[in-house]
Amino acid sequence: MARVMKAGMCALRAASASATASAAATAGIGRTATWWAGVARLSTTPTAASSEATVSTLPPDVVYHNGAGAGKVKRMNLFTAINDAMAVAMEADPMAVVFGEDVAFGGVFRASMGLRERFGGARVFNTPLAEQGIAGFAIGYAAMGRTAIAEIQFADYIFPAFDQIVNEAAKYRYRSGGQFNVGSLTIRAPYGAVGHGGLYHSQSPEAYFAHTPGLKVVVARSPATAKGLLLACVRDPNPCIFFEPKALYRAAVEDVPEGDYTLPLGKAEVVRSGSDITLVGWGAQTHVLLKAATAAAADGVSAEVIDLRTVMPWDVDTVVASVKRTGRAIVSHEAPITAGLGAEIAATIADRAFLSLEAPVARVCGYDTPFPLAFEKLYLPDSLKVLEAIRATLKY
Repeated sequence: MARVMKAGMCALRAASASATASAAATAGIGRTATWWAGVARLSTTPTAASSEATVSTLPPDVVYHNGAGAGKVKRMNLFTAINDAMAVAMEADPMAVVFGEDVAFGGVFRASMGLRERFGGARVFNTPLAEQGIAGFAIGYAAMGRTAIAEIQFADYIFPAFDQIVNEAAKYRYRSGGQFNVGSLTIRAPYGAVGHGGLYHSQSPEAYFAHTPGLKVVVARSPATAKGLLLACVRDPNPCIFFEPKALYRAAVEDVPEGDYTLPLGKAEVVRSGSDITLVGWGAQTHVLLKAATAAAADGVSAEVIDLRTVMPWDVDTVVASVKRTGRAIVSHEAPITAGLGAEIAATIADRAFLSLEAPVARVCGYDTPFPLAFEKLYLPDSLKVLEAIRATLKY
C-alpha cells in the first residue's frame, strides 16, 4: 500500500507543480532553452539508420476505426505522424492528457506541436524536470481509469522513473488480483543514436523494460507504423513503453493513413521477403537491415527482413517460421550485445528451430561500452557490419 500511496503522492506533486514548471520553462528555465538551437540538427543528422529511411508501403495489418478508411493518406514524417496519433487519441477520448517536460511548447523534437492550442492547457501541459514525478502522476491518473500519455524527453532520462514503471505500473493489476490496473498508461520516449548525442542522448534501453512482466514495449520504425502502434498502445489494457527513433523524426517520410487506425501489438512485420537468411531488428535498425539486404542481393543473397515492432511480447511464431525456411538468422540492435534482446531471440531460435539451422545465429549489436561521442560511427552496428555477418553466416 505504501508504494500505491507513493504513486499517488507523486501524482499530486506533479499536478500542483505543473503551472510553476510551465512558467519557468516559458522564462527560459529548463532543458528547452539549451536545446532549441540544436533541435533540427539533432533530428536530421544522417546516421547509419537514416540514409534509407524514406518508405512508401503501408503496413498490411492496418485496422481502421471511427469511420476512417483505406485510400485516404497524407504524407508525413515520423514526428508529425506521432503528433497526429496523439491528436486522434485526444479527439476520441476527452479524458486523455499529454504531459512531460516542455511538451506544452511542442517538445524538443516538436512531436506535441500545436496540441496545447487545440486541446487546451488542462490537457496538454508541462511538468517539472522530474521523471519520477512524471511517471508517478501518469500512474495515478491511469489508476483512475483515465488515459495518460506521458513523454520522457530522452529515453536516457527514463531511469529516475524506473522504480515507478517496473514496480508500480507493471505490477498494479497483478498485486490487486485484477481489481485495479493502469492499462490506460503510455510512456513515450525518443531513443537511439542521432549522430552526436553522446552517452546521455543516444541509449537504447528497451531490454531493461522487456525484462519486466506486465509491460508492453513497442518500437516504431516509420511514420505509418508509429501512428498505428502508438494508438494501439494508448488503447491497450496494459501499460506500454513506446520508443521513438529520434534519428528518423524528420528523415523517415511516407504516406500515412488519415484518421483513426491501429496496428496489432505483439505482431511482427516481414518488410522484405527472402529465402537465404533471416534478419531481425526493430525501430531504426530495420532500415540498416534493409540496406544490408540490398547490398547482399548484389552477391546473389536473398535476405528476409523482419521488423518486430513490439519487443515485448515479441512475435516468436513469425521469426521461427522464417528461420525454418531460410536456415540462417542474424539479430541486430543498437543496444550493447551482452544480455540484449538479441540474446533472447537467438536462444529462442535455437530452441524452436535448431534442426533447421545451417549456421549459428549471429548478433550484430552495439559494444559493451557507454555510448561514445567521438567514436559513434565505430560503435554503431551499421549495414557494412551486418553485410559481413551475412557473408560469414552463409559461408559457415
